[in-house]
Amino acid sequence: MASCDIGLNRRAFLLCQDIGTRSAELEVDRHRLPSGTTAYDFSRAGAAGGLLLARVCLADLAEVSINECAPWPQVLVATDHPLAACMAAQYAGWEIKAGEYFAMGSGPMRAAADREPLIADIGFAEQADDCVGVLETGELPADEVCRDIAAKCGIEPDRLTLLFAPTNSTAGTLQVVTRSVETSLHKLHELGFDLSRVERGEGSAPLPPVARNGLAAIGRTNDAILYGAEVTLGLRGDDASLQNIGPQLPSSVSKEYGQPFADILRSYDNDFYQVDPMLFSPAMITLHNLDTGNKFKFGELNHEVLVRSFADE
Repeated sequence: MASCDIGLNRRAFLLCQDIGTRSAELEVDRHRLPSGTTAYDFSRAGAAGGLLLARVCLADLAEVSINECAPWPQVLVATDHPLAACMAAQYAGWEIKAGEYFAMGSGPMRAAADREPLIADIGFAEQADDCVGVLETGELPADEVCRDIAAKCGIEPDRLTLLFAPTNSTAGTLQVVTRSVETSLHKLHELGFDLSRVERGEGSAPLPPVARNGLAAIGRTNDAILYGAEVTLGLRGDDASLQNIGPQLPSSVSKEYGQPFADILRSYDNDFYQVDPMLFSPAMITLHNLDTGNKFKFGELNHEVLVRSFADE
């Protein structure tokens, strides 16, 4: 089994300690559960909390910021460790289930649990003394959920830290929109591309207004990526392979492209897993060959759909 020596969970844990000392300032509610697990509720947090939540998702291996501009603020992310930050940590690849409780799990705890084929594929499994995860939910996880996650990570529950926020919150919306680079890497992986060639990732996506409910928020945050995200990846190797795979990368290659995501989801009775997987990628992507200096751009932004999506209440 391949392993990671960056210390993803350790990096995120240190950042969580900072969040703990600033919880009142950030309007983050800290809970100590009977199992000993520490849980941070970001439901009331603002943009400052959302930026920290996104950094935890990325194992603090990326710069995350907001550029205030018209018509919508832009969420920027940049990393020199794209596989570790985006694939081993940020990708929401763990379905957390216990009784009626359900949440998508992301963060570096995934590397410690090593339950997904993706972790083995990229070689970033790790053993950790303390583990950190992020849950997309507004519900405080029950003790049985924490104990189950801890067991799968190979730690005691009191060495687990969980952060959570509903998508229809300022922090929850922001951390999802920070996934522009992650979606491009996942698309490359699904297409069989060697991700070890990717050395840097930069992305931007518009930050939508916070939606009134969870489903509307899922629609808006997905649209921000599908129709408004612009990503540049720095890669090594030959130009021909980049020119060959590039046209398959933008969201516009999908048969579902062109409608707000909420409408697409409704057409499948809100079953997320029925949506064409080729849709989940940025609107525009540039592949920058670091060996030859050549750049290849694919896709385009779709302002029209963004206006419809962000204004629909």
